[in-house]
Amino acid sequence: MKTSKIAYKPVGLVLGALSGMIAGAAFKQAWKIVEGDGDAPDATDEDRPWNQILLAAAIQGAIFSVVKAAVDRSGAVAVRRLTGTWPD
Repeated sequence: MKTSKIAYKPVGLVLGALSGMIAGAAFKQAWKIVEGDGDAPDATDEDRPWNQILLAAAIQGAIFSVVKAAVDRSGAVAVRRLTGTWPD
């Protein structure tokens, strides 16, 4: 197993948790902009309309994907700087 791959595993785990926290906070802020005050709806919120639930899911998915990609890429770059090879 490559050194870069071994080095990236613990980094990837930490970055995964970090990206989840960052994305969650970003989504809360984005939802406040979209809807004003109030929590984002869950899929099972009976009192929320479909359009609101689907909009929240789309925004949340986009934010989580972008944050995860940015954090994963940054972690891979850091591992390459430390080991000299790109983690596969």
